[in-house]
Amino acid sequence: MSKKTILTLVGSLRAGSTNLQLAEAIALNAPEQVDVVIHESLGNIPFYNEDIDVEGQVPAAAAALRAAANEADTILLVTPEHNGTVPASLKNAIDWLSRPFGAGALSGKPTAVVGTAFGQFGGVWAQDEARKAVGIAGAQVLENVKLAVPGSMVRFAEVHPKDDAEVVEQIKGVFDALAEAPAAEAA
Repeated sequence: MSKKTILTLVGSLRAGSTNLQLAEAIALNAPEQVDVVIHESLGNIPFYNEDIDVEGQVPAAAAALRAAANEADTILLVTPEHNGTVPASLKNAIDWLSRPFGAGALSGKPTAVVGTAFGQFGGVWAQDEARKAVGIAGAQVLENVKLAVPGSMVRFAEVHPKDDAEVVEQIKGVFDALAEAPAAEAA
């Protein structure tokens, strides 16, 4: 059995991001047959603009993101909540991956959304918005894969999510749900 690759896109660009820490905890708790790859250059991708999305001229960071998404079996978005919605960096990545329309790297790709936020609901508004955006972009949204960790700034002030037993147990639930998800549809 070959390893499955999960490309993980973290919506927060901050070095000490609790969502980056959550992505790291997910990678550390992946089953042996799963390779979790955290894509680290969302901050280097210019805002989507059709004028620069021209074959042979696509910015290197955007081309690298598309290549990584094309190679992945599954996409996992890890998002904080910025003003009740998805951070611009993550939405921009979705925009780049949605093109060309109908044949972008997200087309038919199983995609899940998780995250953590300071508020009492763990960023569920942002997660819902991200699911909506990737679904419109053509992804196969995995609605049954959920993880929203509230109170991130306090909860993870002195404990990394990898050391939080409750979060680790929830991460195992994410992998169980991912294992039950159907494979990518032929695009």
